[in-house]
Amino acid sequence: MKMKGARVLVECLKEQGVDTIFGYPGGTVLNIYDELYDEKALKHILTVHEQGATHAADGYARATGKVGVVLVTSGPGASNTVTGIATAFRDSIPLVIMTGQVSRHLIGKDSFQEINITEITKGITKDNFLVMEPESLPDIVREAFRIARSGRPGPVLIDIPKDVQQFDMEYTPISIEDNTNSPESNPYSDDDIEKALKYINESKCPVIYAGGGVISSGSHAELKTLAERINAPVSCSLMGLGSFPGDHPLFMGMEGMHGSFCSNYAFSHGDLIIGLGTRFNDRVTCKTDEFAPRAKIIDINIDPEEFDKNINPDLSLCGDLKSILERLLKGVKPKEYSTWNKNVENWKNNLDCESPYNGSLSPEYLLKKLKELTDGKAIICTEVGQNQMWTARYYSFNEPRTFISSGGLGTMGFGLGAAIGSAIGRPDKQVINIAGDGSFKMNMQELATISKYQIPLIQIVLNNSSLGMVKQWQKLFFNNRISETDVTPDVEFTTLAAAFGIFSMKLTRNEDVEEVLSKALSMKKPVLIECIIHEDNMATPMVPLGSGLSNCKHVG
Repeated sequence: MKMKGARVLVECLKEQGVDTIFGYPGGTVLNIYDELYDEKALKHILTVHEQGATHAADGYARATGKVGVVLVTSGPGASNTVTGIATAFRDSIPLVIMTGQVSRHLIGKDSFQEINITEITKGITKDNFLVMEPESLPDIVREAFRIARSGRPGPVLIDIPKDVQQFDMEYTPISIEDNTNSPESNPYSDDDIEKALKYINESKCPVIYAGGGVISSGSHAELKTLAERINAPVSCSLMGLGSFPGDHPLFMGMEGMHGSFCSNYAFSHGDLIIGLGTRFNDRVTCKTDEFAPRAKIIDINIDPEEFDKNINPDLSLCGDLKSILERLLKGVKPKEYSTWNKNVENWKNNLDCESPYNGSLSPEYLLKKLKELTDGKAIICTEVGQNQMWTARYYSFNEPRTFISSGGLGTMGFGLGAAIGSAIGRPDKQVINIAGDGSFKMNMQELATISKYQIPLIQIVLNNSSLGMVKQWQKLFFNNRISETDVTPDVEFTTLAAAFGIFSMKLTRNEDVEEVLSKALSMKKPVLIECIIHEDNMATPMVPLGSGLSNCKHVG
């Protein structure tokens, strides 16, 4: 059948199983928005800013496991998505970003709202496309979704000139098999599997390190089976939280600069590290030449580019994590609870004590009470900074896709948009965004989106009138020279919420936490809670700069 390019695009989106688009209209995408006018199968969520749309699509993808979809106009509309694209790229999140472009005959002439978005995003996408041949549009859309889903997931951009959207072309619908978790290749060998089994079966002090790849590959059940069979304590990266139950006896918490004492000591004393879908980045290894000094390292990853980037593993297995774990489980020999497990339990019980805090409202108490009241079943999004580290440490995640945060890029302003996307994608879940006042102010305009659609999420703002994490570093590593990180209270967040028609409450002491949180959770509508915390609260324990993991300590 013959139809306009804009209609073909919409049909291809439905063909790919898309149900929601996050976007913002403009001149070069009006043909597409005109097609959406009568379209019942696709829901469009209008955000306040294109960055918010991209973060929302990202949150939707993380919460659902589907591809997040963004639609924006050319020029500044396209460039406003760059931070969101980079955030998704660093955390391996599948997105398809569709940008409008000026008509083909105007490209390269500095036309109004023209920008070379494919060149700009080349380094932060798995691939990108400029549609110069109208008839290629259906194949490009299908290929974009295939690339976004396959292998190591990630964002793909399609730049669509305005005249291509108006072009009459043939469209033949096809059915495409969903290949979300299928790898592009399986380079690992039978010998690699046998060597890995030898390492695992001979180890006396094994540690499993689970990253975001466990979640994206759907391998959390295999991870739990492996850990229990060999009695291996488990640590998670920030992106891996939720891949292993946080209340499981074998769970040690997060590892790295802001990891638990128990995890960091286990990495320093274990004889085998089994890395599953993780990048071993600098926040994890800290001082690389002191990382896991007594251990052999098995690194299992779908992306061969990650091998030998930060550490030199003794064995690298490149391929689909789920299929590799299934093969390993056929040959892994059970291990009894041992002296190693007793040592880990001792570190956990005697070292991972409560951190000191100042002021009458404790972030630790707040987050643990939130976990109790939600039974750990909510989707928790965060901004970046102390709020993120406190949440990662104290909420305790038991299910995959319930902790949503910017890891690799560390994007302040991510959480609110991500919470919107999470709530749209998972209306069956309570969604809560934990923010610091600094991060929240970066994209707080998306409160308008929450208000417009009456999205029943809870926004918690930990307000210490400072850029807390940056200030913490200035105190610890810059001789307490506090430069531009003290923020004179300039926003009354409860008043701001009222301006958007959002109900709000304020917390100043632990005694009121349960009452306020319980009320917010019962309301089933947008709620903002401003929490006044002391500026001297620190995210602790912490490995000081230039130190190895065994130097993990309370700070402040």
